[in-house]
Amino acid sequence: MLFTLIALHGSAQKSKVSDSFLSFDTAFARVLKEWHAAGFAVAVVQKDRVIYAKGFGYKDYEQKIPATPNTLFAIGSCTKAFTASLLGMLNKDGKVDFDKPVRTYLPKLQFFNDEMTDKITLRDMMSHRTGLPRHDYSWYLFTTLSRDSLMQRIRYMEPSAGLREKWQYNNFMFLLQGMVTETITGKSWEQNIREKIFGPLAMTSSTLSIDELVKNPEAALGYDVKKDSLIHKMDYYHIDAMAPAGSINSSVLDMAKWVSTWIEGGKSGTNELLPPAYVAQASGSQMVISGALPEKENPDVYLSNYGLGWFISSYRGHYRVEHGGNIDGFSASTCFFPSDSIGIIVLCNQNGSAVPSVVRNLIADKLLGLTYKDWETILKKASEKSKALAKEAEKSKITTRKTGTTPSHALKDYAGVYQNKAYGPIELSVQHDSLFAQVGTHTWWLRHYHYDMFEPFDKDPKDGIDTADRSDPMQFQMNIAGDIESLTANFEPSIKPIEFVKVPKAKMVSRDSLQKYEGDYLLGTITIKVYLKAAGTLYLFVPGQPEYELLPTDTDLFSIKILSGFSVKFLRDDKGNVNELLSIQPNGTFKAIRKK
Repeated sequence: MLFTLIALHGSAQKSKVSDSFLSFDTAFARVLKEWHAAGFAVAVVQKDRVIYAKGFGYKDYEQKIPATPNTLFAIGSCTKAFTASLLGMLNKDGKVDFDKPVRTYLPKLQFFNDEMTDKITLRDMMSHRTGLPRHDYSWYLFTTLSRDSLMQRIRYMEPSAGLREKWQYNNFMFLLQGMVTETITGKSWEQNIREKIFGPLAMTSSTLSIDELVKNPEAALGYDVKKDSLIHKMDYYHIDAMAPAGSINSSVLDMAKWVSTWIEGGKSGTNELLPPAYVAQASGSQMVISGALPEKENPDVYLSNYGLGWFISSYRGHYRVEHGGNIDGFSASTCFFPSDSIGIIVLCNQNGSAVPSVVRNLIADKLLGLTYKDWETILKKASEKSKALAKEAEKSKITTRKTGTTPSHALKDYAGVYQNKAYGPIELSVQHDSLFAQVGTHTWWLRHYHYDMFEPFDKDPKDGIDTADRSDPMQFQMNIAGDIESLTANFEPSIKPIEFVKVPKAKMVSRDSLQKYEGDYLLGTITIKVYLKAAGTLYLFVPGQPEYELLPTDTDLFSIKILSGFSVKFLRDDKGNVNELLSIQPNGTFKAIRKK
């Protein structure tokens, strides 16, 4: 464990406050043990000085390499305050207006409806009040390196509330803020963060991607807890395209410089980094999250609002500005008390962890001179109670599963690619006697539930399939021809299930082979034309109808691209020449004879 006492600007100074931290060694060792955490680091700032910085546990649990104040952790959504601050700087320079429609700066941006497209502003996005729910599976499962690609998905994302009607956290809105910065400055979000924040604050250890992180010898490994007590290593999550919402990796000493800047009203030393007017807006209430009334157990903790990239609350009579962060294997909390000139940073290499909250509260109580509260026990009991209630709810849930049922089709008929424009493709395949889904980098085993519903279970490359980790079943639908045409999944609980439509998987067919199908086919008195275009694509035309693109899906079999349940089968004579066309439709199959 390493103890640090430094000044952010100037020489180190002795502080009486540091003596009050000596009692934390035992308390934080207990935190590590009871929460089965690999490690964490903490830093405390008072105005422009670091008065405490220390690491606990391990950055590499297997090799028993200690965590220190210099250890780099993924900070997740604590990144959001950095992204919003870039806009604060641009706002001061008159280059951006928080209250103008975002399309002023991103003309290609479209939302689900015209009202959203025309009226959503930067302030709406910075304070999570656009009406859009999270839709997080879209970026988390269906990964991409393209920010433009993610932006294009937004127009297909259904809102769950009206504009400014309620607070709903949304990572996509911070992606867009990063893209606005890129558009205005002509530089990447990463360049802006380095030049406008990391550089001036000398945050020399901090990185903006996993690729950078793994090259740094100070990088922590990420961990999860399996079966309530087993510390389990997790892979890093590459968040490149969604970076403005959560990609920063930092140490508590680097983050101390950032937090001190906020405590000092935007100043770093004698230099102004953040406009004071922006600091006031960002750390003030812009949107009510919930009523957050005082509870019997903790009557002095209440208020739940959101500023611009920060959560606002009243903590035991003190105004607190805070943001948490979570990404695979890591959890974080960054906070400051403006009226008390104190900031606390806790970074932890445990997935979805309460450790940052426990440590933050214990330190805050000591520094603010508050009566002691055993936050370790309070939050541990709350966590155990929540787990117990979830288990009881699971036990008391009346199953609607219909036993003894079978799928309506053979498993091979469910195989194929299913597409949703707000999310991406799901590819289903049959392996041995089981159905599997490939969703981005994740592989799911689909276990039959009942009828045409299947339960997805994550297949871990190292640990296999854990059937204890259950998700809502996915449901398949048929078209009127009786073919499987779509599936729905509960990827966003605040709206109806997300539909993925099955798209024909085209086979590669040479131009010479396709030419053999060209010609006129007589269906009664109607002449159907089949012809090739310059790009080497086969089309079908029926008088009075639009031309239809044909997608080759099997030998002599083509699906009609824009018509679900419609396909064309070409027949050959005994010499192998194409002489007939079958138009396969939901209402029947019709034969057309090829004209000589």
